[in-house]
Amino acid sequence: MKRKIVVASCIATAVVGTASISFGAGFKVAEQGAKAMAMGNAFAAQADDASALAYNPAGIAFQKGNQLQIGSTTILVPQTQFNGTTKLSGTTQVSEKANRDIFIAPTVYATASLESIPLTFGLGINSFHPLAKRWDASSEFRDSIQEISIKPINFQPTVAYRNDDWKLAVAGGLDVTYAQVSMQKMAYAQLPPSLGGSYAELGTLGADATGTGYGYNFGLQWKPLSNLSFGAAYRSEIKLDLEGDATYLATTALGANPALGLTNKLKSTASTSITLPDAITLGVSWKPVEQLTLEFDADRTGWSSYNKLELKFQAPMAAAFNNKPDAKNWEDVWAYRFGAQYAVTPKFDLRAGYAYDNSPTPSSTLSPELPDADRHNFSIGSGLHNEFGSIDLAYMWVHWVDRTVANAKEAGTFKSDAHLFAVSVTYKF
Repeated sequence: MKRKIVVASCIATAVVGTASISFGAGFKVAEQGAKAMAMGNAFAAQADDASALAYNPAGIAFQKGNQLQIGSTTILVPQTQFNGTTKLSGTTQVSEKANRDIFIAPTVYATASLESIPLTFGLGINSFHPLAKRWDASSEFRDSIQEISIKPINFQPTVAYRNDDWKLAVAGGLDVTYAQVSMQKMAYAQLPPSLGGSYAELGTLGADATGTGYGYNFGLQWKPLSNLSFGAAYRSEIKLDLEGDATYLATTALGANPALGLTNKLKSTASTSITLPDAITLGVSWKPVEQLTLEFDADRTGWSSYNKLELKFQAPMAAAFNNKPDAKNWEDVWAYRFGAQYAVTPKFDLRAGYAYDNSPTPSSTLSPELPDADRHNFSIGSGLHNEFGSIDLAYMWVHWVDRTVANAKEAGTFKSDAHLFAVSVTYKF
C-alpha cells in the first residue's frame, strides 16, 4: 500500500510539473531538487539522492537499488521594479513594473544500479537555463523588450562507476537540450537626417524559434572517511542553433515606409545562436556528529560564452532588421553555497541553506529582459524518508541586491525578489 501511495504521488507531481519550464529574472536555475534546494543547493559532495544527476552524477554510484524521483519547483517570478529614465522617456523620470508570473519547473530522475558489478545508470530530465520576462506593451522598455522566453528541456543519460577499495566514484553522461525561444518588442529606428533624424516607432516585431544542442558532463565523488566527502562536477557548454518564424506589423505610417525596406506587414524566417555556459562545481561535506551534515560548495559558471544576442532574418525582413546585434559581454562568475541538515529522527530531517550568486551582467549591457544583480538566497526545508522512498519539501527566498546602472538603454535602479517552493517525491524499488 505504501508503495502505491508513493507511485500515485509521483504521477500527480509529474502532471502538475509539465505546465511550464521557465524562470524570471534569472538565466541559470540551480534549483534541481527539493533536498538540495533546502540546503542552498550545496549538494555536490553529498549527492545522495537521485537529483545527484544534476549536481554531481558520480553520487548515483553510491546509491543502491533502483529509484525514481519526480519533482517540481514553483517559481513566483518577481515583479521587478525600475525607477529612473530610459531611452524612450528621455529626461523624464518613470517607474515601471514587470508583470508577475508563476512558473512550474519539473524534474525527473531515474537510477538503476547493478548487483553483479559496481555500475549505476541514470537518466535525468530537467532545465538549467530557462528565462522569461514580460513588461507591459506600452512600457518605457518596449523598444528593448515586451516579452522574451527561453524554454530549454535537458535530457541526461549517465553511467557511474564505483571503486569500493578507494571509496571513489566517477561518472559521465551526455546532455541533449531542446529549446524554444520567443521574443516580442516594438521596433524602433534611428532615422536618417532625410527622414527627420529622430528615434521613431516603426511597429511590432516578434520571432519564435526552436533548436537542439549537445554537450557532456562528468563528476567525481570521494569518501575518504565515513564522515567526510568531496565532490567535483563539470558540465560543458551547449550551443543552440535556433531557427523559426518572424513577423512584423507596422503601427505607424513611418513603419510602412519603403525607403526603410518596410511595408504594413512582413513575414520571414529567423535564426540565432545561443551558447549555454559551462559550469564547474567543487564541494566538501562533513558530519561533525552523526545527526548533523554540513556542506560548502563553490561553482563557476562560464557566462563569457554569452557575448551577444542577434536575430538574423531572411528576405523580406533582412534589409530592415539584420546587422543589429545586441551586445551582452557577460563575465564568468562564482557562486558560494552553504547547507546544513539535522536528522531529528532516523526518518525525519530539517534543512537550511544560504548562497551568494554573483551577477555576470556588466552595467554597460544590463537590459530589461534580464535586469540581473548579485543575489542572496535563503532556504529551509524538510525530508521524510523510509526504505520505500522519500518526500522532500523546500522554500527559498531570492533577494537581488538593488542594481543601479547608467547605459544607453536606461539610467536608474532595478529591484527584485522571488519566492520558490519545491517538492520531490522518490520511490525506491
